[in-house]
Amino acid sequence: MLPRTPSFRLDGRRALVTGAGRGLGAATAAALAQAGAHVTLCARSCDEIEEIADAIRNEGGVADTLTLDVTNVTDVQKALSERSAFHILVNNAGTNRPKPFVEVSSDDFDAVIDLNLKAAFFVAQTVARGMMNARQGGSIIHMSSQMGHVGGQNRTIYCASKAGIEGLSKAMAIDLAPHNIRVNTVGPTFIETPMTKPFLSDPAFQSTVLSKIKLGRLGRVEDVMGAVVFLASDAAALITGAALLVDGGWTAD
Repeated sequence: MLPRTPSFRLDGRRALVTGAGRGLGAATAAALAQAGAHVTLCARSCDEIEEIADAIRNEGGVADTLTLDVTNVTDVQKALSERSAFHILVNNAGTNRPKPFVEVSSDDFDAVIDLNLKAAFFVAQTVARGMMNARQGGSIIHMSSQMGHVGGQNRTIYCASKAGIEGLSKAMAIDLAPHNIRVNTVGPTFIETPMTKPFLSDPAFQSTVLSKIKLGRLGRVEDVMGAVVFLASDAAALITGAALLVDGGWTAD
């Protein structure tokens, strides 16, 4: 008999998505729910995640919400330890403060690193402990960026945070492999989201971006949805410590 392709379905699995109120987070939550997962949408803004959760439920999916500031480590540990273990984590919450290197303030640095790297670390640590205690394995996916692999003008803190995520992911993959917990990153190029809209509305900036994306277009949230479902599913059962770049060829040079 021919071998069978492993399933991309996520039925019966519980997923947590941070920064789930808009953009890539909302799309990721929808993608996981459409693949059959029970999705918990997490963000600081209650109204946004409730709206997305309602939309998922209206489509027949299963979703609930968790209003939480993921930069507060104590609150993260308390809130997540009170819930059943997750099978999937998408560490998506993030921010950016583009400035020339010499103009970056201590406040800018702390804001970006605290959310993009420190919060991701401790959310993942708490979720991983739950996975280990439940002895069920799991998939942890960090939303990284092509900027974790290349430099970018006015993006020193952002690049530092995403390069940190790439290193963290590889080290986590080694530590957690004995527990059958896989850890990978997804690295999108510029995706049309509320966070990127202010930059991409500048025609000169958008032209520069498009000149570096070999496929000749900006990314859409749909381009990332499949990558996340793949890494969460049994189809990626032997993939850990890897970076899946969804960058249209930006980093191919």
